[in-house]
Amino acid sequence: MKRITILIADDEAEIADLIALHLEKEGYHLIKVSDGREAIHAVQSHSIDLAILDIMMPGLDGYEVTRQIREKYHMPIIFLSAKTSDLDKITGLVMGADDYMTKPFNPMELVARVNAQLRRSMQLNGSTTEGQSVLEVGGLTIDPEQRTVTLYGENIVLTPKEFDILYLLAGHPRKVFSAENIFEQVWGEAYFESGNTVMVHIRTLRKKLGEDKNKNKWIKTIWGVGYTFNG
Repeated sequence: MKRITILIADDEAEIADLIALHLEKEGYHLIKVSDGREAIHAVQSHSIDLAILDIMMPGLDGYEVTRQIREKYHMPIIFLSAKTSDLDKITGLVMGADDYMTKPFNPMELVARVNAQLRRSMQLNGSTTEGQSVLEVGGLTIDPEQRTVTLYGENIVLTPKEFDILYLLAGHPRKVFSAENIFEQVWGEAYFESGNTVMVHIRTLRKKLGEDKNKNKWIKTIWGVGYTFNG
């Protein structure tokens, strides 16, 4: 069985060592780097199953590292940062992170979140894609196996969460999903006042799909209720 490799990118050696200590107890293989450019090199040079990134790193910050990773790779990304505002968290999630924890942190909680993200990633890359069909609506094509989206033949680059939201909605046209429904099904976690996270992902998804006030929307807002696919 392939040993799971986790990348830890943090310029605070004490924190990186603490994370590694707890994850090694779980049997994971760890790669530690201290700046953003080293993180990109590690992703390109190794088979990384999950990345834990600080935001404020030398070289490239965590946001830019995530942007570059998401151009080619789909592994889960967890931000671990001293930046604690809601805007920071939403920015991290919109950039393509799957989870966001703030420092100081409980190492056991981080381990639990790592395990949860890896389970979900393995499900998405394994048997759960079997039997899921390619969705074609108008000029929009959504392929769950390749995790690609094209609109009138043009490739649309989505983050993993944006893809999951779109596939969920498009797979149930006209069904209305509340923000709570979307969060629990896409993030696989209990919903705790995470409506802004869903709202921001929907907003960026609409932008990537080329929607504006003068065009028919693929994703329709049902005010006070939730969202539905308008295909």
